[in-house]
Amino acid sequence: MRVRRLLSFSDALVLLGGDPPAVAALDRALGGALNLATGGVGDGLLRIADARGSVLGLGRDAVRGVGQRLGRADGRARRTELLHAAHTVIVVLAWFQALEELRLPVHVDDLELTRREQLALAGAPRPEDSGAAFVRSLAATDLPHPAPHRPFEAVTGELAGWYEGLSARFLDFAEGLHVWSAQTEAARAEARRALSTELPREAVRQYEDLYAQLAQQAPEFGFWTAQVEHQATRAEVRRSLTGVADLLAGLARTAHPPTDVAAALSRSYEAVLTRPVLDASTGPEGIRVPTLREMYLDPDFRVREVAGHSGPATESWWEQAAVRHDLTSYLAGALTSAGLAETPLLVLGQPGAGKSVLTRVLAARLPSIGFLPVRVPLRDVRAEDDLQDQIEQAVRSATGERASWPELVRSAGTAVPVLLLDGFDELLQTTGVHHSDFLSRVARFQQREAEQGRPVRALVTSRIAVADRARYPEGLVALRLEPFRPEQIRRWLALWNEANAGSFAARGLRPLSWAAVARHQALAAQPLLLTMLALYDAADNALRRDSDGPLDEAELYEELLTSFARREIDKTGPAPAAAPDGEARARAERELQRLSLVAFALHNRRRQWVSATELDEDLTALLGRPSADASGFRTPLGAADVALGRFFFVQRAQSVRDGRVLATYEFLHATFGEYLVVRLALHVLTGMLAQRPALSLAESSVDDDLAYTLLSYAPLSSRQMLRFAGSMVGRIPGGERERLARLLIRVLEQHADRTDEPRPAYRPGRLRTSARHGIYGANLVLVILILKGRTTARELFPYWTDHASAWHRHVLLWRSSFDEEQWTDFALSVSTRHAWSGSGRELEIALRTGEPSPPDPLDMNWLYRYPRDNDGPGWSRTSWDELWHKLDVSGGTNDAVVRHAMDPVFMWLGPAVTTFVTSPGGPATSLAHDVLRLLIGGSDELPAGEPHALRDRVLRGLDRVPPEVRARVRRLLEEHLRPPGDA
Repeated sequence: MRVRRLLSFSDALVLLGGDPPAVAALDRALGGALNLATGGVGDGLLRIADARGSVLGLGRDAVRGVGQRLGRADGRARRTELLHAAHTVIVVLAWFQALEELRLPVHVDDLELTRREQLALAGAPRPEDSGAAFVRSLAATDLPHPAPHRPFEAVTGELAGWYEGLSARFLDFAEGLHVWSAQTEAARAEARRALSTELPREAVRQYEDLYAQLAQQAPEFGFWTAQVEHQATRAEVRRSLTGVADLLAGLARTAHPPTDVAAALSRSYEAVLTRPVLDASTGPEGIRVPTLREMYLDPDFRVREVAGHSGPATESWWEQAAVRHDLTSYLAGALTSAGLAETPLLVLGQPGAGKSVLTRVLAARLPSIGFLPVRVPLRDVRAEDDLQDQIEQAVRSATGERASWPELVRSAGTAVPVLLLDGFDELLQTTGVHHSDFLSRVARFQQREAEQGRPVRALVTSRIAVADRARYPEGLVALRLEPFRPEQIRRWLALWNEANAGSFAARGLRPLSWAAVARHQALAAQPLLLTMLALYDAADNALRRDSDGPLDEAELYEELLTSFARREIDKTGPAPAAAPDGEARARAERELQRLSLVAFALHNRRRQWVSATELDEDLTALLGRPSADASGFRTPLGAADVALGRFFFVQRAQSVRDGRVLATYEFLHATFGEYLVVRLALHVLTGMLAQRPALSLAESSVDDDLAYTLLSYAPLSSRQMLRFAGSMVGRIPGGERERLARLLIRVLEQHADRTDEPRPAYRPGRLRTSARHGIYGANLVLVILILKGRTTARELFPYWTDHASAWHRHVLLWRSSFDEEQWTDFALSVSTRHAWSGSGRELEIALRTGEPSPPDPLDMNWLYRYPRDNDGPGWSRTSWDELWHKLDVSGGTNDAVVRHAMDPVFMWLGPAVTTFVTSPGGPATSLAHDVLRLLIGGSDELPAGEPHALRDRVLRGLDRVPPEVRARVRRLLEEHLRPPGDA
């Protein structure tokens, strides 16, 4: 059953069981307007008294009968359509009830309108438009409607404005009637006041009363407003989305239970609640990780519709949305409203915030009678396939059964499908496929399904970091998961300690207290990192060490991974007492290095998983094929796969095809792999410091073969990796950081002459040699910036005579080596600044911190190598048309967008682009720049005094351009900067 976006009043009445003869009588009162709207014929006379009576009678009957109609509704989709119809009715009914109670000197029954006086209410384009009838126009308008992300006060405020406009149009046309003009001026003034002021206010009050009546018959009307938030207390902590099942289970009494594949899917999801939050078999002995049902805490959230120029990737955008604590009520409202059938709900969060877990718990909690959840982990399906194929792949993975999408929906009976598309950010990172339009494709899929009578709700999860890469369909709502507040952390600790009370007592450990965690509250606020803190502390109360300061995220990962590796070494190697501490540390380090190579196997393939065969090939190419009894870092995968699989943060999947066992590895969370990649990258680069030249008299080349092999396939510029790297580098002594930065600058120069390919068997991806050179160089520069904080082009490229040009040429190589996502990540991680020194011009380069900001203004003296504060006569170049042409030849989207914006300037003011004017003691600027700044900024936006200075520079620059350009500029200045009153 398709949910209609806009229901006319007559549609709503019919859906709610309106009596056909009564609807026909309403049609006659409207002069046949309902028939005219569908091609019929009427007499064109509006009988307002009869129409008002019919609207009041039919509308009130419809509202009273909503409960019975809902009780007989066949399925969730039909129920939603009836609710939508009921809301359409009360919006119309409220205005007529308010009109009925209004005291007017003119009786409403006397307002009989002829065709010539036809009302143009509620969006009818022209009074003479015979098809725009009163009630139908009123109901067919996109009326303000409730939504679970909008406070009810916002809905009523919007309705008040809408009623004001409706009443004003009613008043405008009533004033043209004969019966109106027959009244005294005082009576007409009183009527104007009542219609323009009292009528809209009373209509809102009537609407609120009618809405409350509907909420008593249909709980969804309560879900669709944020009023329930007032009843929630900040101290309340809800668990495992139990409220979703409680709220929705009673709404589908007439629906049928799922069968076949739909039933199997439901069983698969329900089983997830009985599994531990993490497979922590690597954790301390005796530790019990509670199940999702026991441990999952409903997170706080913010929610807001995406509109305007800014979006959910920026913190400032979210500041306008309040933090809410009623996730179960919100989800119940979203899943029962019509909006989620048209565009997906975008769920955002930081790494470890619980986005994936939310989809697993929601899939388990949605009542199978009424809803058909289908969870699609996007990391596990083929990125190049269309959405329907990806859904079918996920269903087969969860149930072992093949089913087409239409077959699956049919097997669910009248249940509404709910797509839970988990990991949009991981889809964006998949090699060679651009998915910025994924949300729009989901919305188009929903539209198609609605047209086929299979309305679908959809939810998509993603990291916040990539939210700015997506194109948002109109009407999309974004929800951001908030960090745990202290009450939630305390509740989580209580559940953890209760589950492990026996183990703690047997080993003489204290429970994990709030006092121990509070120092690390920034980490504990993310559910995944809180679990890691608990596992780390469970070994020997490690968080209680008074001498330690708060851990940062990278330190927590290091401590946790190292402690787990040490425990595995103790389990599988010699007895702890028999192994010297130094040897145990070395063996643990080899374990972590092996895991790091697994991480690189994923990172360099830009996937979230790697097959056992691929990993075996990588290790053989990097390490050679040692003897079967080798151990540690050089152990071949065939002997090491058990060791990899025993870590809780490494998941091993296995299947059999053609008699062969096929295994894959992936990390429980992408941040584990990102940390290990950065860890090994810094380990390899730092290791180059230990190299000694054969002759101390000469500077020999640096052996960077392993670094080039690992770091030439994918950049290290993701925001999470840069955070990890910054933390790790901070623990390197300052002198060693400086030495390493100098060494990497040497490697950057040495690398330009590389012609060989070390370890040619290592092929995680197919890249051009030039692309590998570019990626490696970009990674070296990123690490240098992390080590130094900031540097200059002169330091990076000391052997070049033109250092700024060297930076530009290298950036072009890097950009050509990256795909668009990689280039965006890299560019947003770096900032540059034009500066001056005693040696002339300098280009300063630094890691960017904070939100992107506009770059500093350019000084053409710097660009064209003139002295700073050059106050000469200015200069010009004749190459403006070449600039225009080169923008076109480059063919890139970014250059094309700039070219598009600048086309009018090049076309009519071309020479002004390369005509430059100096300012005593200030920067040199182009004539085109000054003209645009003056025209666009004007006297209102520019600082005091600048308009005069700009006009002076423009007039001086006009002498250097052709007469026709000079005339155009003068005309522009005269037209746009003419003083008021001179027009």
